[in-house]
Amino acid sequence: MQRILSFDQTPPFSVPLRFFLTAPLFSMLAAALLFWQGPEAFTSRWSPFMLALTHLMTLGFLASAMIGALIQILPVVAGISLPRPRLTAGVVHTFLSAGTALLAAAFWLSRAVLFRLALVCLVLAFGWLLVAAAIGLRQAPAPGATATVAAIRLALAALLITVLLGTTLGSAFAWPLALPLILLANLHVAWGLLGWLALLVIGVAFQVVPMFLVTPLYPRHVTRWLAALLFLLLVLWSLTEVILQGHPRWPAMLVSALIVASLTLFGATTLYLLWRRKRPKADATTLFWRTSMASLLACAVLWTVSSALVPASHSLTLGILLIVGFGYSAINGMLYKIVPFLAWYHAQNEVAIGCRTVPSVKKILPDSVAVKQFWCHLAALLLLVAATLWPVMLTRVAAFALCVSSGWLAFNVIHAVRIYWRISRDAALAVVVP
Repeated sequence: MQRILSFDQTPPFSVPLRFFLTAPLFSMLAAALLFWQGPEAFTSRWSPFMLALTHLMTLGFLASAMIGALIQILPVVAGISLPRPRLTAGVVHTFLSAGTALLAAAFWLSRAVLFRLALVCLVLAFGWLLVAAAIGLRQAPAPGATATVAAIRLALAALLITVLLGTTLGSAFAWPLALPLILLANLHVAWGLLGWLALLVIGVAFQVVPMFLVTPLYPRHVTRWLAALLFLLLVLWSLTEVILQGHPRWPAMLVSALIVASLTLFGATTLYLLWRRKRPKADATTLFWRTSMASLLACAVLWTVSSALVPASHSLTLGILLIVGFGYSAINGMLYKIVPFLAWYHAQNEVAIGCRTVPSVKKILPDSVAVKQFWCHLAALLLLVAATLWPVMLTRVAAFALCVSSGWLAFNVIHAVRIYWRISRDAALAVVVP
């Protein structure tokens, strides 16, 4: 069953917009730093510079855009509003942006004081978000949104675990603490990418893929069991890693294979639904989501191959496919549905008194413009993957492509928002000057 959208509780446009505007700026910053550093950035996933770049992407782009989408989608899709949305958005956005910048600088400069400041900001940001979400999610979801809300609850639980692990790791850099850093880092990555990111994408997809991309509904067994199964498998994998410490290795590998199989099921099912969509021509969002799911399946294949060979040999490639391929692509595609529609919807409310005609959603952000940015994004993704194999030749080319793609996304979002601002200004003048 699919939920019919309700805009009675939709937050003001400024609430999600601040997240959508700053997200591509962080990915532009990451791309610029990668261009400056060059091929040395790909020497190790543990290098301070790579850790700085990774958190600019995961916190600055992914988390920022995901939080903005979450604040917008919950009331519209599920009929659930977070308390004090303006205040919540302002606090979370301010401390998340500051904390992300401070954490990247802390990794880059190896300064303990910066780690301490970053920890304070990020704990405040995520703590506020999680408390607000816990209060909001006490409400019963609207009919048809049960599966989506259940997955979002699990995604937020995964975010809590990710934040606790990240805080522990950050404390080891801020103060001289003897901790099992490799184990904690692996758990942190798994819960952040396979828990928080994947579960939120899965939950949102249950509603927005059939609704916005005009596909058949997801099979009932997928919507009912997939998110819970993935969460439980992550718990089981974490326990095997902590208790067994890799001796023997096969229990953790077995659970990992089941996690990969679960994600493969989601990716393959979504690609099948996109193949069966009712509109023959693929718009920009469809292209982005095809790329996202193809990247997820590529991760599954690469993990299977690398597990049979050297487990850590393709970790950088896997990270790029998960972050830029799976997460970034899905979010980039959804922004092209969310932002122009919200600009149109709120502009309609502004001109309710009959000031002027509001352009259609397709005119606010034409699909032809979004498709061009998609091809730039796809080129950046392929170049980044190739740069893990030939870093000297391709690192700076890939960084330049990513910077252009992110800047293009920012320009398109700003263009849509400027149309809304212009209509809003004209509507206000029409009221003042009869």
